[in-house]
Amino acid sequence: MFCGVGADHPLFNRRDAYVEVPNTATLQLGTGEFSVSAWVTHNQSLNDVPGDVVSMYDPDRRRGFHLTIARRDAATSGQSNAPQVEFGIDNARLDPAWTDRGRPGSAVYVMALAVYDGQLYAGTCEPGARQSGHVYRYDSGGHWIDCFSPDSANAVTALAVHRGHLYAATGCYRLRGSALPDSPNQTPGGHVYRYERPSHWVDCGKLGDAQAVNGLTTYLGYLHASSTYSPGVFDYKATEKWDAIGTPQGRRVESLVAYHGALFGGAFDGGEVYRYVPENRGWQTVGKLPATTQTYGFGVYRGRLYVGAWPTGSVYRYDGQSQWTNCGRLGEEKEVMPLVVYNGKLYGGTLPAAAVFRYDGDTTWTDVGRVDLTPDVTYRRAYSMAVFQGQLFCGTLPSGHVKSIRAGQAVSSDRELDPGWRHLTAVREKTRLVLYIDGKPVARSPEFAAEDYDLSIDKPLLIGFGSTDYFHGRIRDVRLYRRALMADEAARLAAEKPLEE
Repeated sequence: MFCGVGADHPLFNRRDAYVEVPNTATLQLGTGEFSVSAWVTHNQSLNDVPGDVVSMYDPDRRRGFHLTIARRDAATSGQSNAPQVEFGIDNARLDPAWTDRGRPGSAVYVMALAVYDGQLYAGTCEPGARQSGHVYRYDSGGHWIDCFSPDSANAVTALAVHRGHLYAATGCYRLRGSALPDSPNQTPGGHVYRYERPSHWVDCGKLGDAQAVNGLTTYLGYLHASSTYSPGVFDYKATEKWDAIGTPQGRRVESLVAYHGALFGGAFDGGEVYRYVPENRGWQTVGKLPATTQTYGFGVYRGRLYVGAWPTGSVYRYDGQSQWTNCGRLGEEKEVMPLVVYNGKLYGGTLPAAAVFRYDGDTTWTDVGRVDLTPDVTYRRAYSMAVFQGQLFCGTLPSGHVKSIRAGQAVSSDRELDPGWRHLTAVREKTRLVLYIDGKPVARSPEFAAEDYDLSIDKPLLIGFGSTDYFHGRIRDVRLYRRALMADEAARLAAEKPLEE
């Protein structure tokens, strides 16, 4: 062991608290083996991104490592990843092309992706007269297992994991909004369903007079949802009744994200962004973006909130109060939808070319490829995103396929992290990454060439901050080893439980 920090560290406050370990020659990891371990307990109120545990990373060179507890809201409509542990390394490596993961059912639009209980799920729009939106589970090799339709509406518009269950929202999606013929199936949606077992969905009620649900996420322990075509934001208190919590000035609220204690919402009307805090008596408008009529998905990157916009194809960063900074346009695109942090960098999906871009700082966005090449259409969307099995997955329109790409090497637990004190051990072996939770192996990466991943940088090691957000919770007994811990060593560390307070 060459570094040990924070045997009993105080609460990390989610806003600005972290520990910085100055860079020394000892911290130059090179291409060698190393391990990092820590005890963590993250905030359970779900009013923020959990944040980074340990990070040593240079975003300009895309070099270093991260150990984080990731949660991704508003990607674009639903919550694609509940609090899940991820460990990654990079040295500016990227797959040469996107891998096609197949088409779920008869989808023209993969509107939602969510990782639940170790599996990847997709919500689809299937617009035929006798079709309806389905939920599918990915079964590798491009195969999707049908989990059936929650109801008769043409789309499953959002997915989220809440209190250990997968939830799906439905809608009558108007395809003319994507320059496609409207569906002959005009059955209203607007319901939210809980997945109980294969093919069995429990109706958890309807959002007022909504015909379609847009945003779906957890905030302050309750499931929250927004309406697509009529104003309305609602919370669900497990009584099969959705209570309206109002909207800002009668506006339509779109995507929803929990950030730094508040619930933020995008806008279908007026290019605004909204903030909701119950004790502040509801919604506030926190800015109108220039030359913007709609604001879409959100992403939390390096402690700041970002939002995508139409019709400028730009991304803006929230700087507090009502201040937003333009962080550049993604190529020549018109609309930015999902914004997801993956292995140290922020990625955005776009319309009309269905391209994915990586944010490389200031106003620079790098094109990392198109995910839908359907000919002779007006719009193509890279709409939904999730991180699964250490890769970035993206759902598309109008091909209805799901694609994936790998940047660097990463592993993800793909299951929601249990509450309370948990022990994490992340190991870089010579040619593989291994992740342990509570002493048990939960993920292994494919083999890679050790020489491709030289991690030596001149940046400090950070505890409680990194590429996503300031940590919200407690961290204890951080250890960094310049060797690969064995499975029995990870188990022994996990057996040394911290004292309860």
